[in-house]
Amino acid sequence: MAHPSEHPHIVVHPPALDGSRRVTTGDETLGIASHLDDVVEILRLADLDRIEVEESDLIDWQGGGPEDWPGLSEQHDQ
Repeated sequence: MAHPSEHPHIVVHPPALDGSRRVTTGDETLGIASHLDDVVEILRLADLDRIEVEESDLIDWQGGGPEDWPGLSEQHDQ
């Protein structure tokens, strides 16, 4: 079990078929992100907004980094 003063380990899972990515900590799903901004908002709502999303070692980007949102980038830019 993590010590309360430690930051939780955040996992941004590989993109699903629709390009969205699940964001979890431990066994808890924090939310589903469709864009990097969604990850920032999910962490803010979980009171983890002090984490630098694109640079933090506390976030494990699986299946691609913060810039990888296949199939959704075109929709988000419109």
